[in-house]
Amino acid sequence: MKKLIANVLLSATILAGLSLSAVAQDTLKLPNMSYRTGPFAATGTPHQNGQLDYMTMLNERDGGINGVKIAFDECETGYNTEKGVECYERLKSEGALVTQPWSTGITLQVLPRTNVDKIPMFGPSYGFSAMQDGKTFKWAFNAPTSYWDGASMIMTALGDGDVANLNGKKIAFLHLDHPYGKEPIPLFEKLAAEHGFTFLPIPVGLTEMQNQSAQWLQIRRERPDYVIMWGWGAMNAGAVTEAVKTRYPMDQFVSVWWGAHNPDLKLVGADGKGYRALSWNFTDSEAPVMQDIKKHVVDAGKSQIDQAGGEFDSMAYQRGVLMSVILAEAVRVAQDHAGTPNINQEQVRWGLENLNMDEARLAELGVEGMMGPLKTTCANHTGNAGAWMVQWDGEKFEKVSELLSADRALIDPLVEEEAAKYAAANAPWPTNEECSM
Repeated sequence: MKKLIANVLLSATILAGLSLSAVAQDTLKLPNMSYRTGPFAATGTPHQNGQLDYMTMLNERDGGINGVKIAFDECETGYNTEKGVECYERLKSEGALVTQPWSTGITLQVLPRTNVDKIPMFGPSYGFSAMQDGKTFKWAFNAPTSYWDGASMIMTALGDGDVANLNGKKIAFLHLDHPYGKEPIPLFEKLAAEHGFTFLPIPVGLTEMQNQSAQWLQIRRERPDYVIMWGWGAMNAGAVTEAVKTRYPMDQFVSVWWGAHNPDLKLVGADGKGYRALSWNFTDSEAPVMQDIKKHVVDAGKSQIDQAGGEFDSMAYQRGVLMSVILAEAVRVAQDHAGTPNINQEQVRWGLENLNMDEARLAELGVEGMMGPLKTTCANHTGNAGAWMVQWDGEKFEKVSELLSADRALIDPLVEEEAAKYAAANAPWPTNEECSM
């Protein structure tokens, strides 16, 4: 492959009569929609920094991906859906090879346009869970895992390996009153009906994130056996603080991966001991990939991270790194398949659809132990990587489970059903007949 790429680049230079500076204008445009401002900046920023620093490291260490530099521009949305759509239009006009909405609300707005604009959309571990169905959503990807996968793994963990053990329990669902927070509700409701537990949704409005007294008054009154949090940004910090204040048992308080955020728990320190979160990533600052980022980006003064605040070692920053690891791997796969380093949107789509990040490949990428294996196909655009339950020990998060897996017998039929509903509601909606479930 390297020899092929070298020959392609040399031939293109000779035939076009280009100077070296002109050749350098060929870049892989892999932009990101960011939110370093607004109520979610505290969690958005470290994720963006991790994504950016990995791409910067590839540029500095390797000259990009297979010799082509990466243009990882950001378009600030403030987590605002309307601004996100404006960003999408701008990035599309600039020749983006992929779009990253970074919001379930923006994802849902952009999703109908993917079949028309034919630009792959990458929403790593967020967005509409039914995007797993590659036959219906040809241009949308949410690897390494989905919110429905996450909900399934959390419920299995709470049931000590069997959701049936939750019969008769009461489970409160403290969630952001936003498309993201509502996304797993259909799966929770299905599980509640099948296994006989009470499911109690408790929404938190965007204006209530830092003052959740009403929500926690309801929790004190209802006395649920567990509180599952599906929050983001200031909401999570507010919830953790309120849980400690009201003396809710922290070992009965569980979050999806966005709640595995070190600064939120440092606010309460030892009082947060026992709090758990499901996370598809785990930190390892000594991993080869992290050491390369430290050498080529952080120590070289090319990073925006808060070094004094420990951002480099945080779950959020390293989760952002892994998001870019996945995207960069899809680009490499696409280049290998196309036989050229200069690829288009369709070829990037093919790469996202043909990821095979097994244990051996994760080790080669320097991220062994930081995430579970995943494999995407034409029919499966999620890859369904596993996740760990992590727990706050008063100072940091520790793994407290083996790598968990979602219940495919539960989720896959729901994916197919919801994808069919979406296609019918947005008819005429083309499907990829090359795929089979």
